[in-house]
Amino acid sequence: MDLDALTFGASSGELLGIGILGVVVLVSVFGYVGAPLWLWTVLVGGVLWGIGISGWGWGVFGILGVIFNVRPIRRICVSFWVMKVLKSVGLLPAISETERTAIEAGTVWVEGELFSGKPDFKRLSEVPYPELTEAEQAFLEGPVEEVCRLTKDWDVHVQKDLPVEVWDFLKEKGFFGMVIPKAYGGLGFSASAHSAVVGKLGSRSLPLSITVMVPNSLGPGELLVHYGTEAQKQHYLPRLARGEEIPCFALTEPNAGSDAGSIQASGVVFKDEAGHLHLRLNWRKRYITLAAISTVIGLAFKLRDPGNLLGKGESPGITCALIPSDTPGVVLGKRHDPMGVPFVNAPIEGQDVLVSVDTIIGGIEGVGNGWYMLMESLAVGRGISLPAVSAIGAQFVARVTGAHATVRKQFGLSIGRFEGVEEVLARIGGWAYLMEAARVYTCSGLDEGARPAVVTAMVKYHLTELYRKVVNDGMDILGGNAISRGPRNLLAQSYMGLPIHITVEGANILTRCLIIFGQGAIRCHPYVYREIQALGAGDVDGFDRAFFGHVGHVVRNLFRALFLTLSRGYFARSPVRGPAARYYRKLAWASASFALLSDLALGMLGGQLKRREKISGRFADIFSWMYLGTATLRRFEARGRQPGELPFLHWCLESALTQVQLGFEGLFQNINLPGLGWIFRGPLTLWWRINPIAKPPSDVLGNQIARVLQHPGTERDALTGGIFVSLDEEEALGRLERAFRLSFESEAVERKIRDAVRNGTLTRDRPERLLAKALELGLVDSAEARLLQEAEAARNETIQVDQFRLEDYLRGTPGAAFETVEAATGKMWIEKEPM
Repeated sequence: MDLDALTFGASSGELLGIGILGVVVLVSVFGYVGAPLWLWTVLVGGVLWGIGISGWGWGVFGILGVIFNVRPIRRICVSFWVMKVLKSVGLLPAISETERTAIEAGTVWVEGELFSGKPDFKRLSEVPYPELTEAEQAFLEGPVEEVCRLTKDWDVHVQKDLPVEVWDFLKEKGFFGMVIPKAYGGLGFSASAHSAVVGKLGSRSLPLSITVMVPNSLGPGELLVHYGTEAQKQHYLPRLARGEEIPCFALTEPNAGSDAGSIQASGVVFKDEAGHLHLRLNWRKRYITLAAISTVIGLAFKLRDPGNLLGKGESPGITCALIPSDTPGVVLGKRHDPMGVPFVNAPIEGQDVLVSVDTIIGGIEGVGNGWYMLMESLAVGRGISLPAVSAIGAQFVARVTGAHATVRKQFGLSIGRFEGVEEVLARIGGWAYLMEAARVYTCSGLDEGARPAVVTAMVKYHLTELYRKVVNDGMDILGGNAISRGPRNLLAQSYMGLPIHITVEGANILTRCLIIFGQGAIRCHPYVYREIQALGAGDVDGFDRAFFGHVGHVVRNLFRALFLTLSRGYFARSPVRGPAARYYRKLAWASASFALLSDLALGMLGGQLKRREKISGRFADIFSWMYLGTATLRRFEARGRQPGELPFLHWCLESALTQVQLGFEGLFQNINLPGLGWIFRGPLTLWWRINPIAKPPSDVLGNQIARVLQHPGTERDALTGGIFVSLDEEEALGRLERAFRLSFESEAVERKIRDAVRNGTLTRDRPERLLAKALELGLVDSAEARLLQEAEAARNETIQVDQFRLEDYLRGTPGAAFETVEAATGKMWIEKEPM
């Protein structure tokens, strides 16, 4: 056959160009989709054939092809030696037994997809979106609403405790047994319901929420449900559910805070004269919620068994036991004062406390398994309580600040009309939307049985930090109304409680710098932990599979990161069409870049990465904001793409991706990989700034969100749907809501008067005179005049602050003699600026 005919007369140069182009295309496609090694081998063979390689070259290629593609040979010739090198240089991070337990306690959920570099957003977008059962919804609308009405937050702060009738109601309605199965007398609620309950309670009173939160989180009830013996469950769970037992859990010590594994509380096994096995316990714990009033103590301690009487060795390790509070040697009776927030928090000591070994949670099987129990339980609980109080607390701030910005006037205008205030309102509303999305999405995973320790660390850290920002913004808007404490103040107690959220269940600095990426890089990476395990066990076959899978993973993400960066994410597929599609593509772009950079850092810094906490923190930021963005997309889609939520979708995703952008820029400037630092600090930084993954939200979006907060209606109600809204006009929120509604309704009347002043029909005067003149001229009718007077009276009453008699204030009992500023309805307008 005529070769020239087959090539259609193309010149050799043209053929070479076509061949090179074909190779480039195939390499790009293979790299982008993650082609298997044998396909790459075929491609290389085709290239060698095309360039006319000699016979000896084919021999070398054949040998290498066999070595790398025939796994038994590859294990001997390659993987075995790679293992020896990695062991000698310590490239992979070393893992202590404590870290190993923490990593293995829990599961990997959607965070594994985001870490992969090629997230399956179709699967993530189909994660069931939780809905409360009829019983759960009835509880939220019934007993939860009722206990909120019974609780007056200022009274709780003055009395330093919940009222007796509130304690009795909580016990009667089963609030302390939400996580206890119905078979043991509990409510058996889902994580979503549990979260919604503690969040709504927190929007009314933080001490109320904490009091309910603690028995339902890490503690005796939770531990017994999952790890207790049947006898322990039968004895304790019904009593805990009925509130007959008040539990606490004693973990933190003076020298064991974030490093809980270093606890010094001790327990020694011994046999008494009758041959029964007992424990002699000594401990000194602090910051223990409910300790001072507890009847049963969950205690974490290090167990020693010198005689190996339990058959678990002489030092089994951290163990958990249930100790009745009235046991001789238990020392109670003191209280801490956490930021003046009056929930029961106290130190607790034990001096030669003697109990049976039957008190060990889980019996003999639970010996030495306490750390695993704690880490697995924390992997769930950390994603429920504090994120709920923070997310729903942000909704409360959004509702209060939007109303106040409408009601409060300066220079003759509602302060919400000033762009500076509007900018802050936009942040509050936007973060409230995103935080609720993250709360609900996380609970959906927990409801399905996932125990995603990394995700729950993300939401604990970021939702409490965002709540801190939201409350601070709210304080700025309310000004003096947020500073002067008393029953009229709606934000001061939330402000006081912020450091508590930041500190407990893993201090936020630790969570960001050591857990989210430090553990996430091992737990969520598809290959690293398998490589570490294989290295430790000397498993060449397991290492071979993990290592070469890892190599292919890096190659795929290199090509994905390159092409998604060049195309600004357009090569990625979105599981949906519409306004959310572009954000899925950008998250895919971020995921590929994040995965590639993570592997570069792991490969070149190795074990040092654990000590590079600033670098780890920036990786954690990128990782977390990808998750928060994904959660927001899921909320928007699950709620049916409501048009009124579009500004929130755009604001939240642009904000989340901007944080991703800042995280990458921070890494490029500081990562200092050997030989590559100049590339990251120079060309890559410049490229990312020229070609950013996102820009901050526009002022137009901010305006749209601020308007939602300042307009009564379904959108505002949907945004703040998780909170308790008091309509009692004798209370601060009820007064504010009424003033807000009247201010909105009277806006048209005010506009008529302002327009009349502008066109000269009325001359500037004091407001009450302007209203009288407008009524006289027929510019407004009598009903409109009454509406405006009523609105102004409500407005003036709402902006008043608390004052106390000096002698009562100095005695420390200001609530007992509270006096409000009296303002006569007929004089309301006298204090206003002229229109």
